[in-house]
Amino acid sequence: MKLCRFEPIESVGGRSDRTQAEAYRRSHGGIISGDRIREISGEIWGERKPTGREWRIDQVRFLPPSWPTKIICMARNYLDHAAEMNIEAPKQPVIFSKPPSSIIAPEDAIVMPRISKRVDYEGELAFIIGRRASHPQPTEDIRPYIVGYTCLNDVTARDLQRLDGQYTRGKGFDTFCPFGPLVETEPPSPDTKIETFVNGQRKQSARVLDMVFGIEVVFRWIAEAMTLEPGDLIATGTPAGVGPLSAGDVVEVRVGDIGTLRNTVVGPRD
Repeated sequence: MKLCRFEPIESVGGRSDRTQAEAYRRSHGGIISGDRIREISGEIWGERKPTGREWRIDQVRFLPPSWPTKIICMARNYLDHAAEMNIEAPKQPVIFSKPPSSIIAPEDAIVMPRISKRVDYEGELAFIIGRRASHPQPTEDIRPYIVGYTCLNDVTARDLQRLDGQYTRGKGFDTFCPFGPLVETEPPSPDTKIETFVNGQRKQSARVLDMVFGIEVVFRWIAEAMTLEPGDLIATGTPAGVGPLSAGDVVEVRVGDIGTLRNTVVGPRD
């Protein structure tokens, strides 16, 4: 099943001053079937009660599928990416966070910071938490904790990351966390591809089975350290092939048949 959050294009009008969080609060949940969306009440991890309204996909604007209390990301979770960064592969999961203020919707613009000279794309598979998780039991099935899987771009000011020697500033700028547009409730197969395209040229390609630490290990590692709430977002790391973006670029992250996350890149704003 494919889920989403959206707002009808007719209701957007000329309101460009809304924050991402405000747009999310006014949005609707939906179940996608072909080229139509069946509207549901509440969050996508709830009962999913139909409202009786349907929309064509071309009548809506997709929004981030959830509004997380936290965004937790994996570092160096592909051996080839660790190698291209000249960093040793991790012996245990390495995590960092991005602030919710970095979230933007599919099709929204990634804004280049004035203080960075090198901004990179990092296409990733991500998953969204569907119910509170804290200290899961070793034999507990983790699948009920995950509402579904989506595409994410962990946009990174690479020069600032290297300068700081840690991740927070370089990965935390406004517009640096596009994700969506769809959520697939079925877990990805080991052969599911994670790919990134810039201006139509493929730059990254890997499979789920290429991860150093799989989805279950990542989930348990994080949930042992912090309570995960419904809507929280976990990014599983990026493959090799990261590279710079420039104003005018169009970057797409594709994960199997989950969908395509597409964003444009613009120069610094005054």
